[in-house]
Amino acid sequence: MSLKQVENVASHHSWVVGGMDCAGCANKIRTALERLPGVTDVSVSVMAESLAVSLDDEKTSRDRIERTVRKLGYSITPRDGGATCAAGGEGACCASGGQNGPAPQLGSGPRHATAASSHGAGDASVHWYGTAKGRLVILTGLLLVAAWGAEFLLPGALGSWAFILACLIGVAPIARRAFSALGAGMPFTIEMLMTVAAAGALFIGAQEEAALVVFLFAVGEVLEGVAANRARAGIRALGELVPKSALLEENGTTRKVEASQLSIGQIVVVRPGDRIPADGEIVEGIAGIDEAPVTGESVPRTKGEGEDVFAGSISTDAVIRVRVTRAAENNTIARIIRLVEEAQEARAPTERFIDRFSRYYMPAVVGLALLVAVLPPLVVGAAWDVWVYRALALLLIGCPCALVISVPASIASSLSAGARRGLLLKGGAVIEAAARADMVTFDKTGTLTVGRPVVTDIWAREGDRSTVLALAAGVEAGSSHPLAEAVLAHAETQGISFETGREARVIPGRGVEARIAGQTVFVGSPRHAQEEGVLTKDAIDRIDALEAEGKTVAVVSGSEGLSGVVAFRDEPRQDASAAMQELKALGVRAVMLTGDNARTAAAIAAHLSMEYRAELLPDDKVSAIRDLTARHTVMMVGDGINDAPALAMADVGIAMGSGTDVALESADGALLRNRILDVAGMLRLARATMANIHQNIVIALGLKAVFLVTTVLGVTGLWIAILADTGATVLVTLNALRLLGFRVERRS
Repeated sequence: MSLKQVENVASHHSWVVGGMDCAGCANKIRTALERLPGVTDVSVSVMAESLAVSLDDEKTSRDRIERTVRKLGYSITPRDGGATCAAGGEGACCASGGQNGPAPQLGSGPRHATAASSHGAGDASVHWYGTAKGRLVILTGLLLVAAWGAEFLLPGALGSWAFILACLIGVAPIARRAFSALGAGMPFTIEMLMTVAAAGALFIGAQEEAALVVFLFAVGEVLEGVAANRARAGIRALGELVPKSALLEENGTTRKVEASQLSIGQIVVVRPGDRIPADGEIVEGIAGIDEAPVTGESVPRTKGEGEDVFAGSISTDAVIRVRVTRAAENNTIARIIRLVEEAQEARAPTERFIDRFSRYYMPAVVGLALLVAVLPPLVVGAAWDVWVYRALALLLIGCPCALVISVPASIASSLSAGARRGLLLKGGAVIEAAARADMVTFDKTGTLTVGRPVVTDIWAREGDRSTVLALAAGVEAGSSHPLAEAVLAHAETQGISFETGREARVIPGRGVEARIAGQTVFVGSPRHAQEEGVLTKDAIDRIDALEAEGKTVAVVSGSEGLSGVVAFRDEPRQDASAAMQELKALGVRAVMLTGDNARTAAAIAAHLSMEYRAELLPDDKVSAIRDLTARHTVMMVGDGINDAPALAMADVGIAMGSGTDVALESADGALLRNRILDVAGMLRLARATMANIHQNIVIALGLKAVFLVTTVLGVTGLWIAILADTGATVLVTLNALRLLGFRVERRS
């Protein structure tokens, strides 16, 4: 194979697509493009309003892709912003296209490049009347009013012709999309049903109702588009958190540059009140950092040199210098948006079932409508015009739009609500599994605990605890061992001054010793101290009591004998206990899985009122999760590389936002605020989402069941039928949008 052939086979292209309102829109585009020769790996994102394909350019050209999408009623613009843009996507229902022009993209960087001309479906600055859907509503409305005026003013049949003209002009773009979908192998679309219903109504002389039906259909599409854009607004707002410009420091001077052009390692200056333009590390200054825009945490955190900061967070009270640690396309905001976009494409089992159901439901409705149209006239001699009219109304009632949109609308709202509150779930399948979870397993270190030891107790043989701390700090000065850092941090907090030890040396497996004030001071294991005969009975009793509480103990002794002991423990997070209480209130069991020793695990578990399994290697954690998932729906929460296998094995794996990239990638979601309390909030959101989905399904099927019966009985007509269908779709969407305001905190 030649190099040119390889390039053709592996050619990748992407576009911005305007006018998609739900997963049905994506499915319509995907189905049409997959029928084209040489087109593979079709990826359509409703949330990002994007299209990407792998294309054999010798079989299908980019222009053909664009023509196909445009015929379906959508606007399309190449990612590079250079080529054609549809003059106006006509818009469609839940299974069709929409408003004019592409939408600004949600993220930043190359993958989320904004098209050159972006005034479309997703652009909040464009009012509904500036879109193709809006223009169709205005046109059909004016035509309907003109027809009523003509019927009143003009004699005889001229008024009827005005309604016929209004109907034909209004239904023309709908029919064009219907036949484009038919050519792409999709005969059962709402556009086709609308076209058949309008044509049939004209055929039996119901021209006034035909024109009214077309107008109501257009109104319904506008409402669906507005509702879909509201669902996107929360995620789009995230993309706007990152400032467009940054103050780059070079050679002692600063200059303004585009934030998207910042490179790793560059230094930026952030003034009080400014948003931080990139993920980075503070290299100079101390400031209160408001992370609420990113994580939802309401209280600013004081951060100084060496601490990480997120793009989009705000320096509240001081100037800081920040070293960029992530490129724009990979910063925290961009990663959140990417996760949500990808989550939109991961469909829930309920959604997949409804899609399969709709494939059979639509032909069944069409078949039933045909029977209603022909059987009564043929069997009992009923009037053809009456039963054809009822069959046409049945077609409109039978449209599955509300049912198809019921799940993705709720999922989109849930993902948006969660992302704004620091809760990321990667798709509908994850939400559905989380809603069923009846057990949550936690890693200990760095998840339930803060991940670093702190000094918890100091015992002095003669009661002078500050002397014990000063001796320990002097020996540990300059060491990077976690316990040494804990001693030094505690001494600083307590304001204890100490003499730095000299001639320090490590005694492998035992501890550290150094010369302080003319004596050799030892800090190390109780076992070594006992072997040396240093420990007293009181000291041994105290050490046993501290170790029973799951604490690590170090003995401090000098030439004059025992000085005292220092106890350490990786303490539980402040919200861990409250989190366990909330999980219990939700009827969810909490289990700690840890590689730590059983005594420490038991102490932490008792403090938090939870179950535990201790001394587990990474493989043991996987085995434990496998055992638990046989009897429960298990959510696993962890943060480290060693947690990645267990996160992948669990029904739902959730990574702490401060965790490793491996944990974040292998997990099904993340807690950006690093709060254990948010686990309960995530479960509440997932359960509320599934309840919302079930409500939507009842609304969609319930209304259809009622109006199917009333239509066959002749109680409701064409315009009521389309009003009922549009009304059901709007009700379902509005109900889904309620999730945008869902409070994940426990209500008192």
